[in-house]
Amino acid sequence: MAKKDDKISMPQTGAGLVRYFDEESVGPKLSPEHVIAITIILAVFCFVLRFSG
Repeated sequence: MAKKDDKISMPQTGAGLVRYFDEESVGPKLSPEHVIAITIILAVFCFVLRFSG
């Protein structure tokens, strides 16, 4: 019979999954607005190059 002092350990529920929001990433941090602005500027630049030559 088990004693009252013994603790029953349950299996871990993580199963090796990585919590990505806890990890620190290196590199530039851009807001979504900056990404959209850079994309639009790049698209306009490509159109200008396409039709100028």
